[in-house]
Amino acid sequence: MTRALGVCYYPEHWPEEQWPEDARRMAETGIEWVRIGEFAWSRLEPVPGDLRFDWLDRAIAVLADAGLKIVLGTPTATPPRWMLTRHPDMLAHDAQGRPRGFGSRRHYCLSHMGYREECRRIATLLGERYGRDPRIHAWQIDNEYGCHHTTLSFSPAALNRFRGWLRDRYGTIEALNAAWGNVFWSMEYGAFDEIGLPHLTVTEPNPAHVMAFRRFASDETVAFNRVQVDALRPLTDAPLSHNYMGRVLEFDHFAVGADLEIATWDSYPIGFLSDRLEADAAHKQRFLRQGDPDMQAFHHDLYRAVGRGRWWVMEQQPGPVNWAPFNPAPLDGMVRLWTWEAFAHGAEVVSYFRWRQAPFAQEQMHAGLLRPDSAPAPGLAEAETVAQELAAFPGDATTVQAPVALAFDYASAWAWETQPQGADFDYFRLVFEAYRALRRAGLSVDILPVGAAIPEGYRLVLVPGCAALPAGWAERLAESGAVVILGPRTNAKTPEMATPLPLPPGIPGLDVTVTRVESLPPSEARLVEGGGQVLHWAESLEGGAPVRLAGTGGAPVLVGDGALRYLAGWPDATLWGRILSDCGLPSEALPDGLRLRDLGAWRFAFNYAPEPVTWQGRTLPAAGVAWWLRDTE
Repeated sequence: MTRALGVCYYPEHWPEEQWPEDARRMAETGIEWVRIGEFAWSRLEPVPGDLRFDWLDRAIAVLADAGLKIVLGTPTATPPRWMLTRHPDMLAHDAQGRPRGFGSRRHYCLSHMGYREECRRIATLLGERYGRDPRIHAWQIDNEYGCHHTTLSFSPAALNRFRGWLRDRYGTIEALNAAWGNVFWSMEYGAFDEIGLPHLTVTEPNPAHVMAFRRFASDETVAFNRVQVDALRPLTDAPLSHNYMGRVLEFDHFAVGADLEIATWDSYPIGFLSDRLEADAAHKQRFLRQGDPDMQAFHHDLYRAVGRGRWWVMEQQPGPVNWAPFNPAPLDGMVRLWTWEAFAHGAEVVSYFRWRQAPFAQEQMHAGLLRPDSAPAPGLAEAETVAQELAAFPGDATTVQAPVALAFDYASAWAWETQPQGADFDYFRLVFEAYRALRRAGLSVDILPVGAAIPEGYRLVLVPGCAALPAGWAERLAESGAVVILGPRTNAKTPEMATPLPLPPGIPGLDVTVTRVESLPPSEARLVEGGGQVLHWAESLEGGAPVRLAGTGGAPVLVGDGALRYLAGWPDATLWGRILSDCGLPSEALPDGLRLRDLGAWRFAFNYAPEPVTWQGRTLPAAGVAWWLRDTE
């Protein structure tokens, strides 16, 4: 497996005479890849039809002459101002119906067909000029779909496309009314053109209406991306990619990834700890300068699945960012740790954002590998260290199947956001806590899309909170040879957001019925016999499935025998440990902050703690990384 470092560079931001020096320093640092072009449309086409590729030609030549491999981005995340004059109705609208304004980025509506055609045009022009250029080794399409809450658009363009999507899905208005249960509250429609977007209603809109809109918005993201895939693929043999974001769930990344060769994501550990993760104040303080010990790893494993094994970190935080509520600097050594952790999860490339900190505009407070005055920033030395270590690392470490798998489903995130039934019920949080429990036990984890084939060899497969299981998938899970734990809330809805009858979970071979559900406030917990608690969500069960774990009053918490088991609540960390033990897996937690990852014959250890950690005779300093052959343990 190849492993290399990259960096994001913006030649249009810097004097041309500076490019050769930048390229030379990149190569001397040990950087092999450089991403360019993804925000440069106004310089490529300052007025409609006036194409100016000459500067990009020269930038590519300078970078390639220094030995750098180039990732060329299509610039469609930042349409120039003249585009709005040409297409004044292209703006996305927020949930209050207000158009998003020009002056930053991602202000377009994915459903606007005129803008899609502009994207096809610029992608085609770039492909015709650079598609067979051997200096272009990969492409990035657009940038960070979903960032800044831009997947859901409530614009006239989206409304028009949504009505067409509904016609295709349901065929007749009678079928839609029946599927959505529109007899309730007299919500029945007489024609598709009567249907609006599910916002600005007096109280909550029909959950079936919301879920249909969420599926539509995801399909529009796939279709928008596919326009550029279809434009580029005949013109280049280089792989196509997109850079996803952490905890952005508004569209199905597996569906977008099916059209691409490589999945990449943008990793900002300290920003995500502050901005995108539920945790108490003590946890956030302890990991203030390191990021959460599991957040990056979760997304590494997720995007390895989205990329079907091929994945990169396209943007790796190298210092303080500018966009979180608070932006501390990384602990010394963390840039190295984050980079090695990505490689331990199978990344081909880790690319730092960015080469030089910008002295202007919105991101001027976002650190790079260089300061604005071109002096080295702290992250540069750590990148150099990793480059030296990569050169010395054996080349035989390849990703192998983990002992456990965790199923992930974007549609379930939409379902439980649409109808959470509890203020703190969040699908990502439920799945992430299951992942954290596995990691705290020292286990490597594979993430799989719901409905995927389950390879033989897993000891455990976890399927938490899947709103609607694909037909026949539970039976295939039971035949996988693994212990399978479903729930809570698994199969609790039909695809149209109705309660199934017979009542859920409706799993063949598992005699259990959920008869009542409760969402629990933070002040409430259900104790479990032998230790642990159920938090946030609890279900009452009936049926003949054997009880494996029960509450102190005898209410079943984990039931089932053989391959399939059902979990009737949201476990705390102690209960997760007992569940793993019940499955015959390690349940003793690693020292706080220590995480392991197996890569082929190698075992990696990462210390996220702010103090040294000792485990099995090995001591890792704060932000320490170690690796050894597993047969030497």
